[in-house]
Amino acid sequence: MEPVAINLGFWTIHWYGVLVATGFLVGLWTASRRALLVNVSPDTILNLGPWLIGGAIVGSRLLHVLSYWQEEYAQKPIWEIFMVHHGGLVFYGGLIGASLTIVLYTQIHKLALWTLADILAPSIALGHAFGRLGCLMNGCCYGRACAWPWAIHFPQGHETFGHGVHPTQIYESLLNLALYALLAWLFRRKQFAGQVFALYLIAYALLRSTVEHFRGDYHAHYLGVVTVGQMVSVAVLASGLWLWWWLSAKSKSAQTKT
Repeated sequence: MEPVAINLGFWTIHWYGVLVATGFLVGLWTASRRALLVNVSPDTILNLGPWLIGGAIVGSRLLHVLSYWQEEYAQKPIWEIFMVHHGGLVFYGGLIGASLTIVLYTQIHKLALWTLADILAPSIALGHAFGRLGCLMNGCCYGRACAWPWAIHFPQGHETFGHGVHPTQIYESLLNLALYALLAWLFRRKQFAGQVFALYLIAYALLRSTVEHFRGDYHAHYLGVVTVGQMVSVAVLASGLWLWWWLSAKSKSAQTKT
């Protein structure tokens, strides 16, 4: 673990910020290339990019602050809330923030919502893979105690006190790369608009719930066993299943009428 990428004395660049930014850029670039497959201009994706980044950062930071207020922010200066480069971005908050942003953006600019959602879905998984590596370098989102050969050890000053823990950041990064490959494959074979995005919600909720089982950074569990991430995953899974059913039925109805 090495949080700092570059230290110039007056300016410190953290690996977390570098890798999260890389994830955003790689995600937008691959999405812009994918857009060409459905005759959408790459400029449409690139113009949408800054709005998505802003919505994702605001949503992810807000959910993190709300979730960890007592543990991390209640006793600190109020400006610590805005220190995003220190870490502390909750992915589900970012997904919600970005989703609300794209809904608003497509309404204003009269764009096809589900077409754009499908274009972006694989790139969300790809960008998230980079983001989780940022978590690894930052030492957050760490795993519970592990005696397996691939356990990782953070420095003694870390909350894990140098004990071996599950490399949950790597687990999720690799699973997101596999999900990216699946969604990119489906994109060329999808049967209705919104199918790729719906599958993303379903698949990510399942993989996140699995990885959460190995997380060790939660200070509290609901009912003694359920994490906040797993609770949100249930809602995301239900949303994905409903969206798949609704958009599929809508597509079939439209085909029947024609």
